[in-house]
Amino acid sequence: MSSILGRRSIRKYTDQRVSDDLVTELLKAAMSAPSAGNQQPWQFVVVRSQEILDLIPAANPYAGMAPHASVVIAVCADLSHLKYEGYWVQDCSAATENLLLAANELGLGAVWLGVYPMEDRVLSIRRLLQLPEDVVPLSLVAVGYPAESPPPADRFDSGRVHYDRW
Repeated sequence: MSSILGRRSIRKYTDQRVSDDLVTELLKAAMSAPSAGNQQPWQFVVVRSQEILDLIPAANPYAGMAPHASVVIAVCADLSHLKYEGYWVQDCSAATENLLLAANELGLGAVWLGVYPMEDRVLSIRRLLQLPEDVVPLSLVAVGYPAESPPPADRFDSGRVHYDRW
C-alpha cells in the first residue's frame, strides 16, 4: 500500500533523464490496467522533444512543469476501436493511475494533467501532437526525477463511507 498512499503529484524535476527502459516500464504498467470487456482503447504518445515540451503549457494552462519534465506521456483513446461505448474514459483513467503508481514505485515523480473533457485542451493537444481525429487525449503525465518530496497526505475520511445504504 505504500506505493499508493505515498504517491504525490510531483511538479518539480531534476535534470536527470528518465531512461527509455523506465518509460517502457511505465507504459507496461499503464497497459496492465483493467478495461471494459478488455477493450484496451488506449494509445500513448511519448514526448521527449524539448520543442514540443515547451509548447504544452500553451495547450494546457496547468502544465507549466512540462518543459522541465524528462518526458510527458499523453494517454489517449482510439475511438475507432471501441467495443463498449463511453467506457474509454474509465479505461484510460485506470491506465493513467497505473502509470502514476509505477512512476512512484520506480522513484520517479509524476503529475496527472487533465485534458478531456475540456474541449479547448483536447483540440490544442490534438493539434500539437498531430493526433488523428478519432483519437482523444484524456490526460498528460509529466514524468521526471523528483526535485521535491512532499510528505504523504492522509486523505481518508470516514464520513464519506456508507455501509449497505446511504
